[in-house]
Amino acid sequence: MATVNDEKHTDNGGVHAEDVGKMDPGRHKSTAKEFAENVTGEVRNPLADIPVPQLMKDVDTFAKENGMTDILPLLRKGALISRDPKNFESVEELEEADKEIIRFERTHRWNHPWSLYFTIILNSIAAAIQGWDQTGSNGANLSFPDDFGISTTEEVCGPKGTCNRDEWIVGLVNSFPYIAICMFAAWLSDPMNDLIGRRGTIFIAAIFSLLAPIGSALTQHWGQLCATRILLGIGMGLKEVTVPVFSAETAPAVIRGGLVMSWQLWTAFGIFLGTCANLAMYKVGDVAWRLQIGSAFIPAVPLVIGIYFCPESPRWYMKKGRFLDAYKSLLRLRNAPLLAARDLYYINAQLIDEVRLIEEAGLSTKSNMFVRFGELFTIPRIRRATQASGIVMIAQQMCGINIMSFYSSTIFENAGASTLESLFATFGFGLVNFTFAWPAVWTIDTFGRRNLLNFTFPNMFWTLLAAGFCFWIPESNNAHLGLIAFFIYLFAAFYSPGEGPVPFTYSAECFPLSHREMGMSWAVATNNFWASVLSLTFPRMLRAFKPQGAFGFYAGLNILALLMIFHFVPETKQRTLEELDYVFAVPTRTHASFQLYQMLPYFVKRYTLRRKGLVKPQLYHFEKIDAPASQSEENSVGVSDPDLEGARTETVKAAP
Repeated sequence: MATVNDEKHTDNGGVHAEDVGKMDPGRHKSTAKEFAENVTGEVRNPLADIPVPQLMKDVDTFAKENGMTDILPLLRKGALISRDPKNFESVEELEEADKEIIRFERTHRWNHPWSLYFTIILNSIAAAIQGWDQTGSNGANLSFPDDFGISTTEEVCGPKGTCNRDEWIVGLVNSFPYIAICMFAAWLSDPMNDLIGRRGTIFIAAIFSLLAPIGSALTQHWGQLCATRILLGIGMGLKEVTVPVFSAETAPAVIRGGLVMSWQLWTAFGIFLGTCANLAMYKVGDVAWRLQIGSAFIPAVPLVIGIYFCPESPRWYMKKGRFLDAYKSLLRLRNAPLLAARDLYYINAQLIDEVRLIEEAGLSTKSNMFVRFGELFTIPRIRRATQASGIVMIAQQMCGINIMSFYSSTIFENAGASTLESLFATFGFGLVNFTFAWPAVWTIDTFGRRNLLNFTFPNMFWTLLAAGFCFWIPESNNAHLGLIAFFIYLFAAFYSPGEGPVPFTYSAECFPLSHREMGMSWAVATNNFWASVLSLTFPRMLRAFKPQGAFGFYAGLNILALLMIFHFVPETKQRTLEELDYVFAVPTRTHASFQLYQMLPYFVKRYTLRRKGLVKPQLYHFEKIDAPASQSEENSVGVSDPDLEGARTETVKAAP
């Protein structure tokens, strides 16, 4: 087993080729080509083939070189558990108390230390800020254009002949945070994360999120409002990149999806709180919109104060060669020192495997951010993650949810609602969006990311289309506004457990550690580029296409998004972050061909023609081999098996 000390790490390098040279020469069977085009799809335990005496020597060297000899007994036990987790009961070095710790971990998968949940709570507050920021401007859209002389109301702008110009200006004001994110804020996250870590980046983002809404509330011209919203975008962008990555790197694999998806769950909660604030400020008078848009500073206060009480990401420490700090962090994130030592050693083994494969491919782990950006599109394994994360992020904008998040008050006003009725209808949207996000906490790690997406997109298509059609009902009919709101709420109910939580969860986990910040920056920039396009164009689209055409346009994009996800997005549930290297090394053509020619006919026969007794085709055939006990895996039909949960890694072979 290779060991890594501080000298062998760079600020961006992890481990290097000289470390790989210390490994047992017989333990690695794959080549760089197999990693790039992993047709057999192997997902390996890097410790499984090492003889026990050699493993113990490796552990001793690791402990000595990293100043951890005082916990050497724990590291030895952790390495033995990781080497053969299914048979941990037969490991002679383990005492009965040690075995009971492993048993408890398997039977109580949601039982974890307070520090882990405190970290997730703080990350959730960061997400709530995003939602509140969105909804504050949603309510303010009904008032601030009039104050700044850019009203889009026909009675005001029509006689002046400025309606077209004013619609573009309002769209520009709303889109500036998202333009700022996709142009530079998301990309700043990579060097900032590398330099000051996850917590430091989130702290700086919280400062921007605290001051920018207050500045927005004090502006006297729409140009000033644009400037403050650019500053808001910097805070939003830094959080969007860093918070999901921070959650993914601290959470155990078995519940990683449920914890990382807290980003979207609490973004939905922030949207709901924003709608509450909009209603609360409605009667204040001329300053109502200022209080609505400025109130988003409130959740930033506990984030600024609380973030440094969280443990730093252990993987970030390991990337820097600070293994003792990583162990201390894991002590706060796991239930027992034995589990912390086990995860420390196993993650290190997987990271060495990851870097070895990258370096065998002739690539350097010492690259700067510009080289890493290029490698998002040139390294096959990373390119597939880039493609998949880009698809799910674009799909979040294509589905049409943000025409509701940004402009629902305007939409309901176009449907004939008064200002108060529009705010109440938007409140209902926020409540539905938040309520229906909760099921994904449990389903995202069992039902899976792909299945949630494939279920929700067809339903978003027809509900959005129906909402658009309801605009043809005469306004004099009492059903007009009620049915529009009903189908918009139904659309939100389908969105919230699927395309809501999946994109940020998926993007935070699909990239290797060497490119995780840059990959997440790409994903967030992609998402916000299309958010800015939507925000900029929708006021004009609403007038040119009418609500029916605008809703129909986005309904059609749901079908396009479904086709891309069905063909090109692999499943990631319940795999360790390092095991996903092998999942994303399976060629895109292999995955797409299987989905089109085997899974699609199966679903048609099984669920449309109602044929019984069909055998579900399998892209992956799992041959059970040993794996760390903390990593729950999936069985061959994609359903979590409680009897095997946490007990294995598999060799995954692609079906012919």
